[in-house]
Amino acid sequence: MNATFADIHAAADYIGPGAIEVPLYQTEIFDICRRSSPFGQRIKQVPATGHPSRFFEETAIPNPGTNGFVNPRSIVPPVVSPTRIELSVPLKAIVAQINYNLFDIEVGDQQKQFSYLQAKDLVDTVSGVMVTHDVALWQGNDTSLSAPTTTQYMGCAAQIAAGGNVATVSTTEKIVTTIKTTVAQMVSNSGYRVRPTAIYANPVLLDLIDQEMMSEYNVVLNTDQITGGFRVKMLSTQAGDLPLIPDWSLPYTPGSGSGTSYVPGSYPAYIVTEDLIEYHWLGDPAPRIFQLGLPNSMTYQYVAVKFGAPVVKGANFAHYQVIVER
Repeated sequence: MNATFADIHAAADYIGPGAIEVPLYQTEIFDICRRSSPFGQRIKQVPATGHPSRFFEETAIPNPGTNGFVNPRSIVPPVVSPTRIELSVPLKAIVAQINYNLFDIEVGDQQKQFSYLQAKDLVDTVSGVMVTHDVALWQGNDTSLSAPTTTQYMGCAAQIAAGGNVATVSTTEKIVTTIKTTVAQMVSNSGYRVRPTAIYANPVLLDLIDQEMMSEYNVVLNTDQITGGFRVKMLSTQAGDLPLIPDWSLPYTPGSGSGTSYVPGSYPAYIVTEDLIEYHWLGDPAPRIFQLGLPNSMTYQYVAVKFGAPVVKGANFAHYQVIVER
């Protein structure tokens, strides 16, 4: 019988007189991975009414209009009625599974190097579900709330765009002027009491706004702390000072080419009324962990599950998409 031994040169950093150095590691793993976006922390979290989650929206109050003016000595009142519509949002599921091999866990316990690793990986799995959730809140690729076409959310960006309120800022137009005018138009709505509460955009677009304010108006935007512990720039509008919230989960397309062949980039911003954006959750607003036990492969299996979906109420009047070309 021939015994096989591992060559220590494969594991040692240095072998010399009176010294064998083997690799050791810091017991903490360097980790600054992205785990959440501000948007998901600021919108409403409400329990779903079922699947789909249903609600009513009043689109017009009982208003007699000019027919309400009548001869006071011969009153003939016009018949009025409120206008209401039924709407719904289908619930979606996000899941992730992590497996712990029993043998590997016991080796790790015996080595006593990364004793916290099992708990960290489980927490990171939940964080991964939340990152997927945060990205899909804006970018989910479903195209309809009434007739779902994919397993993803219908993203808030798509819901706002489907509402029809879209403005474009050409390369020759001022970004800030267009945004402020758009907010003024929203506030002046005679049918709805619209008060937008925030402007969301990728940090790259917000930097362009900063540069424009400096170069065109010689103004440095003030900062303030908003709900959620974020400190952001504020833009003065007809709806008051609106926070310019940088959101990494909002995509943008940079410009390409040069000279006469330059193709402008596309940078979306969203003027939103956050109180009218809801996440309808089932079971719990946070992901839940279920342990499946030890199957024949002798592995611990944990599944993170999150049920729910976002809905943008008043998409056609309380929110606006602004596409900046630069």
